[in-house]
Amino acid sequence: MSPVPDLRRLTHFIAVAESAGFTSAAKQLHLSQQALSHSVQQLEKEIGATLLVRSGRRIALTPAGRTLMDEGRALLAAARTLTQHTRAAASAEPDEFVVGHSPAISNHDVYALLEPAIAASPDTSFTVVQLFPDRLTAGVRDGDVQLGLRRAVVPQDRLAGAVIGYDPLRVAVPGSHPLADRPRISIADLADEVIALWAPPGASYYSDFLVNACRRAGFEPQYRVSRVQGCPPEVAALTESAVAFVTAPPGPAVGGAVTVVDLAEPLLVPVQALWQPHTNSPVRDLILRQRP
Repeated sequence: MSPVPDLRRLTHFIAVAESAGFTSAAKQLHLSQQALSHSVQQLEKEIGATLLVRSGRRIALTPAGRTLMDEGRALLAAARTLTQHTRAAASAEPDEFVVGHSPAISNHDVYALLEPAIAASPDTSFTVVQLFPDRLTAGVRDGDVQLGLRRAVVPQDRLAGAVIGYDPLRVAVPGSHPLADRPRISIADLADEVIALWAPPGASYYSDFLVNACRRAGFEPQYRVSRVQGCPPEVAALTESAVAFVTAPPGPAVGGAVTVVDLAEPLLVPVQALWQPHTNSPVRDLILRQRP
């Protein structure tokens, strides 16, 4: 059986690797540099590989060290999650399941995904938080978020993931806009409109998806990145004097100030779930069971 690294020593090694040296890592860990160096040396003996090349006060990671740093972070996060689950099992308090979602996914869409798991898990409390993509993935990696939801299909480094659903796109327009009176519109009808996006193309899979949908309809979209973040997506039709792709139900929105209109040609956008690898969660399994 292969040796299992000591988690305390692994923590020490990752601190050294992230700090690119022993001095600042020792201060961070409240250890002497000698004790920290000895801990890393013992880890190298445990694993049977050289992890660091030392040059004065600086260090460089070997290929083995880079692998251990990348995969060791996930191991430490999973260990923290294991501790949390164990403490929760020993406590009379209800389990807590935290779901994070990017601004591109509405609370309505999140609840629709969670509803079967909520009904089947009466002893679990659910917390839903909106997070920007970088904080979302960091929260899942660290174990603060048990399930992350975003508009994407590409794998995320050091996280498990799967596409678990698709939502139909619609278009939100100001209530006074001529398109608001139409039962359905085509994407080509937006060729002369400014389209609100939540992030610039190239920085967001979802923005790229929307821009490419416009290009397939025969035009290069005029777009504006929304200056109001964290509100329901349909408010961009007001704050940006623009139209916005949304997944909200058709009809009046934002107190009637906005109208959500169906697309004549249905267009589905994916929902990707992210979670810590090598962890178990019955609640998460209930949610993932809905995958297409």
